[in-house]
Amino acid sequence: MATDRLLLREITHDDTDAMFAIHGDPELMKWFGEPLTDRAGATKLINILATWRLLPDPGVRWGLERHDIAGLIGSCGLFMWRRTDRSCTLGYELHHDTQGQGYMTEALQAAIDWGFEHMDLHRIEARIHPDNTPSLQLAKRLGFTVEGLLRDASFWSGQHHDLHVLSLLATDQ
Repeated sequence: MATDRLLLREITHDDTDAMFAIHGDPELMKWFGEPLTDRAGATKLINILATWRLLPDPGVRWGLERHDIAGLIGSCGLFMWRRTDRSCTLGYELHHDTQGQGYMTEALQAAIDWGFEHMDLHRIEARIHPDNTPSLQLAKRLGFTVEGLLRDASFWSGQHHDLHVLSLLATDQ
């Protein structure tokens, strides 16, 4: 799938170094998980993402690559697809060198449109750490509505974390 500036494509083992650079960055991972400590962890993550389509509640994760420069700059995807509810969850991350340039807005709009069209979704959720202001602002710009706070909803780095839950409905578009 392509946007004006990006190619949303399958993540492969050729992306191991880029995935390690992103998911090994403690500053980026402070919002949603443990940073990877080695390239083997990035390889394992790529293998996990490749199996998402085969799960009972499947998902898809696209690698984000600029048209003008080769190499992965981030990823986004739709996962935990609950077909009977016609809903799923949105996830994303972007290398710090490419943040603030509108790439994720562009990628997420394409992913959201794809989800509503090809997955027949009615609802897309995002769960965002309350201190992750840029991500909260991005979701709101895309039309997501804050529904509430999930207390101690996730666990990483030895502690529980609250998460805001936001949603975007097909009827919101």
